Amino acid sequence: MSIFPADIEERARHIIASFSEAGHMVSTAESCTGGLIAGALTEISGSSAVVDRGFVTYTNEAKMDMLGVLEPTLKAYGAVSRETALQMAHGALFRSRAHVSVAVTGIAGPGGGSAAKPVGLVHLAAKSRDGRLIHREMRYGDIGRDQVRLATVRTALEMVLELSHSA
Repeated sequence: MSIFPADIEERARHIIASFSEAGHMVSTAESCTGGLIAGALTEISGSSAVVDRGFVTYTNEAKMDMLGVLEPTLKAYGAVSRETALQMAHGALFRSRAHVSVAVTGIAGPGGGSAAKPVGLVHLAAKSRDGRLIHREMRYGDIGRDQVRLATVRTALEMVLELSHSA
């Protein structure tokens, strides 16, 4: 029995099966989810052939050190931004053996939000080695920390599946 809801487990199972069949790998770069995306993927038997690595980069320093996010990007746009998510996805892809990477950065709550960046705002980016790129700005709302994080995992896995066809 999985520790994740059935729909998340099913998405993860589909990724593991399709990537395994293609001989492809995935990497994750996570801030607000704290490793839950990698956790959902590694919950599936056979994931060691597919999950190359996961980066948990909760602080700005970690984003810069581990993923190569540029300090001027963080200063100009903040950690929770399209620009940061895109740089995180790029760093996770090119600092791994993955064919597809997914990155998330957001405000899970209950605090930390503002008028410009409310609780429930999450930026997600997925990138493939062939140059395909997806960005999504999600505004889940103040639905509770656990629900924001689980909704983010769902969206991230969907994005990986979207790119898996060209990986």
